[in-house]
Amino acid sequence: MTLAVRDTQLRELMDDPACDLSRLHATLRRFAVVNRLVSGWGAVYRSRVAPYLRGLGRPARVLDLGCGGGDVIARLAALARRDGLAAEWLGVDPDERALSVATRYAGSGIRFEATDSGALRSRGDRFDLVLSNHVLHHLDPAAFAAFRDDSRALSQGLVLHGDIARGHLAYGLYAVGITPLAPGSFLRTDGLRSIRRSYTAPELAAALGPGWRVEQPAPFRVLAVAEARHA
Repeated sequence: MTLAVRDTQLRELMDDPACDLSRLHATLRRFAVVNRLVSGWGAVYRSRVAPYLRGLGRPARVLDLGCGGGDVIARLAALARRDGLAAEWLGVDPDERALSVATRYAGSGIRFEATDSGALRSRGDRFDLVLSNHVLHHLDPAAFAAFRDDSRALSQGLVLHGDIARGHLAYGLYAVGITPLAPGSFLRTDGLRSIRRSYTAPELAAALGPGWRVEQPAPFRVLAVAEARHA
């Protein structure tokens, strides 16, 4: 096994429509712990999200594309409420199985919908902030390009896509560190496959193209940043 290049042939178990539902739900619920520990959104909130929302001077509309179990948008919403920043939060995912877990966070300005970036763009929705977590590495080239372009079209301000930075140290630490949370879930297998499918920062910058910056806000993380594309 090598991490020198992305392994785009791997498929994560949770992406299989026929996967075990109880293990899928356990995976999605436990992502709340995993993401809090390793996703870097706490740092991104402090450096990017909070200053941006504060600068708007009005209630914001925030969109989480591919929200999965909903924990990332719920955490950001809680941080914003703590800081007195008013916003409406929408998490969308085309997978109803994920939304059945995410809806536990609904309320207090947070709602969820079974849809995707293309459908939202087609109906003319716009948001102040568009974000995603751990979506980019799942996408084939055509889906990646569509998701990239949709996210900028949907935003009238800022776009942030967070993901894993592929590397041997990330792979080794995750393999060991996930052990307590892994039983009865897909966390170990899918997490390691995710790392193998993920981009390095230079690879992601090349895939995104002009108008995007790639930052590394936390260890083993990449953050794709763009401003809205105005017609």
